[in-house]
Amino acid sequence: MNGQLWLLPSRLGAQAARLLAAHDVPVFGWRSRSSGPPAAFPSSKDGGSSSYMEEMYFAWLENPQSVHKSWDSFFRKASEEASSGSAQPQPTSVTRESRSVVSSRTKTSKLVEDHLAVQSLIRAYQIRGHHVAQLDPLGILDADLDSFVPSDLITTIDKLAFYDLQETDLDKEFQLPMTTFIGGSENTLSLREIIRRLENTYCQHIGLEFMFINDVEQCQWIRQKFETPGVMQFSSEEKRTLLARLVRSMRFEDFLARKWSSEKRFGLEGCEVMIPALKTIIDKSSEMGIENVILGMPHRGRLNVLANVIRKDLEQIFCQFDPKLEAADEGSGDVKYHLGMYHERINRVTNRTITLSLVANPSHLEAVDPVVQGKTKAEQFYRGDAQGKKVMSILVHGDAAFAGQGVVYETFHLSDLPSYTTNGTVHIVVNNQIGFTTDPRMARSSPYPTDVARVVNAPIFHVNADDPEAVMYVCSVAAEWRNTFNKDVVVDLVCYRRRGHNEMDEPMFTQPLMYKQIHRQVPVLKKYADKLIAEGTVTLQEFEEEIAKYDRICEEAYGRSKDKKILHIKHWLDSPWPGFFNVDGEPKSMTCPATGISEDVLTHIGSVASSVPLEGFKIHTGLSRILRGRADMIKNRTVDWALAEYMAFGSLLKEGIHVRLSGQDVERGTFSHRHHVLHDQEVDRRTCVPMNHLWPDQAPYTVCNSSLSEYGVLGFELGYAMASPNALVLWEAQFGDFHNTAQCIIDQFISTGQAKWVRHNGIVLLLPHGMEGMGPEHSSARPERFLQMSNDDSDAYPAFTKDFEVSQLYDCNWIVVNCSTPANYFHVLRRQILLPFRKPLIIFTPKSLLRHPEAKSSFDQMVSGTSFQRVIPEDGVAARAPEQVRRLIFCTGKVYYDLVKERSSQGLEEKVAITRLEQISPFPFDLIKQEAEKYPRAELAWCQEEHKNMGYYDYISPRFMTILRRTRPIWYVGRDPAAAPATGNRNTHLVSLKKFLDTAFNLQAFEGKTF
Repeated sequence: MNGQLWLLPSRLGAQAARLLAAHDVPVFGWRSRSSGPPAAFPSSKDGGSSSYMEEMYFAWLENPQSVHKSWDSFFRKASEEASSGSAQPQPTSVTRESRSVVSSRTKTSKLVEDHLAVQSLIRAYQIRGHHVAQLDPLGILDADLDSFVPSDLITTIDKLAFYDLQETDLDKEFQLPMTTFIGGSENTLSLREIIRRLENTYCQHIGLEFMFINDVEQCQWIRQKFETPGVMQFSSEEKRTLLARLVRSMRFEDFLARKWSSEKRFGLEGCEVMIPALKTIIDKSSEMGIENVILGMPHRGRLNVLANVIRKDLEQIFCQFDPKLEAADEGSGDVKYHLGMYHERINRVTNRTITLSLVANPSHLEAVDPVVQGKTKAEQFYRGDAQGKKVMSILVHGDAAFAGQGVVYETFHLSDLPSYTTNGTVHIVVNNQIGFTTDPRMARSSPYPTDVARVVNAPIFHVNADDPEAVMYVCSVAAEWRNTFNKDVVVDLVCYRRRGHNEMDEPMFTQPLMYKQIHRQVPVLKKYADKLIAEGTVTLQEFEEEIAKYDRICEEAYGRSKDKKILHIKHWLDSPWPGFFNVDGEPKSMTCPATGISEDVLTHIGSVASSVPLEGFKIHTGLSRILRGRADMIKNRTVDWALAEYMAFGSLLKEGIHVRLSGQDVERGTFSHRHHVLHDQEVDRRTCVPMNHLWPDQAPYTVCNSSLSEYGVLGFELGYAMASPNALVLWEAQFGDFHNTAQCIIDQFISTGQAKWVRHNGIVLLLPHGMEGMGPEHSSARPERFLQMSNDDSDAYPAFTKDFEVSQLYDCNWIVVNCSTPANYFHVLRRQILLPFRKPLIIFTPKSLLRHPEAKSSFDQMVSGTSFQRVIPEDGVAARAPEQVRRLIFCTGKVYYDLVKERSSQGLEEKVAITRLEQISPFPFDLIKQEAEKYPRAELAWCQEEHKNMGYYDYISPRFMTILRRTRPIWYVGRDPAAAPATGNRNTHLVSLKKFLDTAFNLQAFEGKTF
C-alpha cells in the first residue's frame, strides 16, 4: 500500500482504523460529493466500519468518480464476486429508495474488510517480516536482539484473529494489491498461498528492511526483486562457481592455520561466504560497466580478500609470515593484515578488465570509510565519471564497529552531498554477533548494527551467511540497486566468528554458550557441498578434486615465498602513481624550483579575483566593496592573505593542476575573507566561481562547503589526495582546534602513512590559529601535537649539503609551517606541487592577520625568481649593525607583529633583532645557525604567544641547543604553563600579552640566569 491514497470515511471504524494505522497507511477522510451527507446506516458490532464503507460503496454506485480510482477498481471486482455471477447493472444515478433493494450490502462490506485485512497482512510482512526471519546460523540469537514476534505475524491462527479473519478464509481467493509481486502473473491467490509466499520471501534466510524508504519506485523495485516467484534460481554452472569460491575461501584459512598456527592473521572462519559475496558484487558490477572498484575493510578476512578477491600473488602474502622479515625489507612498518593492494586484471566471469584497490588502514576499523569514498570520488572526477558508472566503492564492516563508531554516520551523510557523493556504495557487514568479547546487547542500543544506514534511506538486506545461494542473490541485487539508483545499500551477513578475536584468543572465557554451539557447527562449505552432491550438481570426486587443486596452489606458492627476491614494496601499494617519481625512466632531480610567477600572471589573476565574470550577475553591495579593495591592491602591486591564496590557486590551475578546497564554510571563508563563490542576490541558487574563469584551458577548481564533520571530511579529502599527485587538495578547519575531532585521521593516516604503507600524500591542512582573547575553543590549532609527531631528530647535528632543504623535506613525515606574510603563504602552496615528491603540509593560518594592515606583501616578493623562505631574517636597522644587537628574538606567526610594534614603541630597533621561523618542521638548522652566528653578542630568546607547555618551545629548544652545540642558551618568553590553551576574557588576554612583551624587551631579564 506504500504510496497509495486510501480514502475512507472521516469517522473511520475501529477495525479499519486499527488495521491501517498499525501499518502506517496514509488515511484521509472521505465525504460524498453529493449536496448532503449520505443517509445513516446501522452500525456494525465492531464499531461502525461496515456502515461507513457502505456509505462509500453507495456513493460509488451513484458516481464511480467520487472515490479514488483504486477504490473504483476494487468495488467493481467486489460487486462482481458478491453478485455470484448475476451482475446488476451499474446505474449512474441511484435514489435513496434504490439503496434498500441492495440485499448484499453486508456481504459486500465483509468482503471489503477482508480484502483490506489481507492487504494489511501483506504490508505487515513487508515492514516487519525481517524480525522473524531465520538469520542466525547458530540458531541461538536474534539478529535484532529481541525474541518478541510481532502479534500480527506470530502464528497462522493468531495472525488471522488479529486481522478478523477466520480459518475458513484460508482457501478463499483474494485480489492482490499493486504493492506486491508475490502473485507473479496471477492477480488473485488464496489466503493460504499468500501467507506461504510471504513467509518464503520475508521470513526465511533473508530479512528485508526497506519499507522506511520514502520513494515508491524504489520500494516497488525491491519488492519485485524478492517477491516475484522463482527469482532466486541458480544454474548448475553458477552453483559450481559458488562452490569453487567457497573452497578457496575456506582452504586458504585452513592453509594459514596449518602453516602458522601461532600467528595472528584475523581469519575469516565463520564468514567464509564473504569471499564469494564480494566476487558476486564485482562480477555483477563489471557486467554493468564498472571498471574500477575501491575497497575498504578492517583486518578480519583481509588476507583472504587479498588472495581470493584482489588476486594478490600468494607468495607475496606468505612471505609476510617470515619471522626474519624486517620492516625495511618491505619498506612497511605495519602488519600484513593492515596493508593495501592495487591490481588490474581480467574478470573471468565478464571477460572485462577491472582494477581493484584495497586501501590500507589501521586498526581504527571504520577510519578507512571516508578515505575510500574520497579516493573513489577522485577517480570518478579524473575519469569524468559523473554518474559513477565506471568507478565504485565497496566497504566491509564489522557489526560492532558499524554500530559503535561515529565516522560511519559521518560517512553516510556525505553520500548524497553534491561535492562528496560517489553515487552509491555497497556496504557489507560481517555480523559476527560479537565485538571482541562484548555481547551485542551491551554494544548497541539499536535492534540491528546496520540501523545507522536508515538515515539515508539505504535498503538493508539481512541474510543468513550459512545459506550461500541467498547471500549470492542478495549481493547481486545490491550491486544492481547501486547501479540503478546510485544510492548506498547494506548487506548484513549474519554469521559467527569461529575463533576468538584473534587466533591466540580464548572466546570461551566470555561467551561459553555461543562457542559451544560454534564448536558443533558444521562449516558452510560442507553444508553446501553436501547439498550440491545430493541434488547431483557436482559429484563427491569433483568436490575433492577442487579442494586438492587449491591446496596444491597454496603449497607451490609457499615454496616460492622462500625466495627473498620476490620482496618489493610495489606489491603493497594501494595507490601507485605511475610516472610521477620518474622522468623518461630516470628518477626525478631532487631540487626545489623557484615558486614565483610572472607579474603578468599575477595581474591577470588579480583582475579576475576583483571582478564578476558573468553578465547580469547581481552581487551583495558589501562584496562589491571587497572586490574594489582587491582591485586597488592590484593597482598598488600588493596582496593580502586572501588574494595571495587566490594567486597560488589560480597559477596552479593555469599549469594544469586541479585544486580542491573543502571544509566548513570554505566557499566564503569563516572569517568572510575568501569569497570564492559569488551568489546572485536576485536569483536563488545562481552562483559564480570566478576562479573557473581564469583561462580557457585551465584545470578545474573545486571549492565546496562540507557537512559539519571533521573526522569524515578530512578522511574524505585524504582519500581524494591519494588518487593523484597532480592535484592540490586542501582541507580547512573552521577553527584550528576543530581538528581535534579528526585526530584519528591525522594520527593514523597523515603523520604515519608513509612509514606504515609507503604512501605519499600531499594533502594540505589549513588550521586557523592565534591567541586573540577568543577563549580556549577558538584559539589554538595545537601546534605542539604536530611537532611532537614530526620525525626529525632533535639531537642529530646535520650535514649541510647543497640540497639540504630538499633532502630534509624528503626525509620528513610532514611539513609544518606558520607563515607570517601572504607572499610566503603563496610560495608554500606552490612549492607543495612543484616538489618532486609529496608530503602532507600543515599550515597554521591567521585570523586577525587576514586584515592586518601590515600583513601585506608586494608583487616583488612573488614574481619569477622568488621562493618560499623557511626563515625570514631581520632586515631593519639591527641587521645593518649586528655587533650592536643585544637580543635576538626568534618567533613564528602572528606574534611577530606584536613584537615589532612593541619594539618600535620602546625605541629598541638597534638593540633587538627579530627573526621569523616560517617553516618549523623540518627544522631549518642551517638558517638558524647563520642567524645566531650573525649576532655573536646577542642573547637568544624564543617568544611565542602560546603557553609554555604548548606551542613550539619544547620542539625548538633542543634543536637550538644542538645547532649551537650548547654554547648559548635560548631563553623562553611567553605565557606561563596552563591547562587551557587561551583565555576568553579580553582584559586577561591583554594583560598577559603586555607581560610577556615587556619581558621580551627587558634587556636585563635573563642576566645571572643559567641554563
